[in-house]
Amino acid sequence: MAQLVVERDADGWGVVVRLAWWEALLARRREVRVPLSRVTATGVEPDWWRAMRGTPVVGRCRPGRFSVGEREHVRGRDFVAVRAGVPAVLVDLRAPAPFVRLVVSVPDAGQAATTLRRHLDGDDGEEPGPRWVASGATAPGTRPQTRSSSSAPQELPDRGREP
Repeated sequence: MAQLVVERDADGWGVVVRLAWWEALLARRREVRVPLSRVTATGVEPDWWRAMRGTPVVGRCRPGRFSVGEREHVRGRDFVAVRAGVPAVLVDLRAPAPFVRLVVSVPDAGQAATTLRRHLDGDDGEEPGPRWVASGATAPGTRPQTRSSSSAPQELPDRGREP
């Protein structure tokens, strides 16, 4: 699954979409890198299909399953890496960015968009380190989030055998 990351490089802070190996193969690129100064707005779309605009140009789209790659529409091109059943983070960009919008499915889309928005507004109490993760992946040296007991999978009783 794709990762949405904010990193510092030689040109300053940037939003980076890193693709899994199979997504990179379909999209014909490993990552998309956009300067943080080009980001105008962020949001969340719970329905991954509504987040996409236009028609696929580069990449692959399987309706009902996933879409990875570039999509062209009247306003320009969007880069999408979305999967069915997973909410998407929308990142709107201004020119001269290579895309008009980035759309990335991440399991914790609400938290990722809020964290990205805080970083854009400069309300983050501390400056992030060299690699600041905004999506479901964990940064080096941090613990992954654990699921709450209510969302953890539960074992079904075996009704076919006697104890």
